[in-house]
Amino acid sequence: MATEHRTRSTTRQDRHPRPRVPFTVADEIARHCADAREPNTVHIELHLPGRVGHDRLREAFGRALARHPRVLMRERPRGPFARRYEWELTDRARADVVVFPPCEPGALARARHRALTEPPSLAEPPPLRLEVVEEPDGEGCVLLLAVHHTALDGPACLRIVATAAELYGGRPAPPAAPPVRPPAGTVPRREGRGTPVARVAAGSPGPTPGNAMLVTELPVPRRPSGAAHTVNDQLMVATALTVADWNRRQGAPERPLRITMPVDDRSRGPAMPIGNGTRLVEVGYSPAEVRPGTDLGALLRVTAGRTRALKALDRPPLGRAAELLTSPVLPVAARAVLARGARRLGSRWISTTLLSNIGRIPYPMDFGDAGRASAVWVSAPAAMPRGLTFTTASTGGRLHLVVRWSRALLGDEDGRRLTETFADRLAATDAEAL
Repeated sequence: MATEHRTRSTTRQDRHPRPRVPFTVADEIARHCADAREPNTVHIELHLPGRVGHDRLREAFGRALARHPRVLMRERPRGPFARRYEWELTDRARADVVVFPPCEPGALARARHRALTEPPSLAEPPPLRLEVVEEPDGEGCVLLLAVHHTALDGPACLRIVATAAELYGGRPAPPAAPPVRPPAGTVPRREGRGTPVARVAAGSPGPTPGNAMLVTELPVPRRPSGAAHTVNDQLMVATALTVADWNRRQGAPERPLRITMPVDDRSRGPAMPIGNGTRLVEVGYSPAEVRPGTDLGALLRVTAGRTRALKALDRPPLGRAAELLTSPVLPVAARAVLARGARRLGSRWISTTLLSNIGRIPYPMDFGDAGRASAVWVSAPAAMPRGLTFTTASTGGRLHLVVRWSRALLGDEDGRRLTETFADRLAATDAEAL
C-alpha cells in the first residue's frame, strides 16, 4: 500500500513538474566565479526604534515571500552535460528563513559577520536569511538579511522587506515612483582603453580570508541650486578621489580608474521583478582628473555627463562578453572553466572598484508599533580582484555608507582610513565647500 501511494505521488509530480527559470547572465557568471573564501553575499540591515513580535514577523515575512513567489527558488540539480543552470520555483520557504539569535552584547557584530561569511544555501528556498537582532542595552532591534547574490540583488530584497513591513504594520505603502532616466546622450570614451586599469593598492591584509566592512552615517551632500550633477555624481567623485588618494599613499603607479556603477530601471511597486535586475556600467577617469588640487566643480560636471549617458545606454546587463560566455552552446561545466579562465586573464582590465548607490529608500519601511526604519545599510560583495566596494543608501535625510573590502587586500585599519577619506572627499563636494 505504501509503495502504491508513493508511485501515485510520483506520478502526480511528473504530471505537474515545478516551474523552472533559466539562470540570467548575472546569475550564471556569479555561479561560475563563486569562491568559498569570499562568499558572494549582499548584506542588508534595517534599524527599527522598537521591537517586533517574533511570531507576527515570521507570519508577515512568510506572506511577503508568497506575494513575491519568484524568490521561492532553489538551484535545480543537473547532469554533467546540462546546457543551463536552472532555478526551480517552489511553493514554500524553509522553516529557518527567519531566525532570532540570543539577545546578548555583541549580537549585531556577530550577525554582520555571519552575513559576510555564511551565505544562504542555493539548494533550499529562498536564498536569503533574516536575523532579528536585539542587544540588552538597546531599545530597538535590527532586521539583518544575508542574501545570496547569485540569486538576488539588494533592491529586490528591499522590495520584499517593504512588503513584509506593509503586512506587519497593516498599512499599505504609497506607490513608489519608478526611476527616471535621462534621454540618450553621447557615450563617453572609455579612459585608458587598451591599458591596464588601476587596482586598489594592497594595504596590510591579515591571515583571515573573506570580507570585512565598516558602516557609517554621513550627511547627504547638498547641491547648488540648478546644478547639473546629482548626489550620485558626488558619490562617484568621492569614490574616485578616495581610491586615487589611497593609491598615491601606497606608492602605486598612476593608471586610469574605472568605477562600476549598477543601474536599476525596474519599477519599485509590488510587481517589481525579483532577481538580479541591475545592469552594470563603468565610469572612467584619467589620472590627471583625480590628482590633488583638481577642480571639483569641473569634475562634477564631467561626471554628470558621463553618468547620464551611461544610464541611458541600452546594453546587456554585464556586457557583450558575459553574454557570449553564457550562451548555451557548451555544457555549463565547460562554460564555467572558460568564465574563470577569462576572469583570471582579464583581471587587469576589470574595473577598479564598485559604487552601488541605492539612493533614497523608496518605501516607508513602517513596521507598525515597532516603528519605521531609522537607518538602512546595504553592502555589495568585495571579491578580488576589485577587493573594495562602496554602497550607499539614504533614509531620513541621512546617508548610510558601507565600505566593504577583501581581507586578502586590506586590513581593518586600512578600511577605517578609506572610510574617513571617503567622508572627507564627499564633504568637499558639498555646495558650501565648492
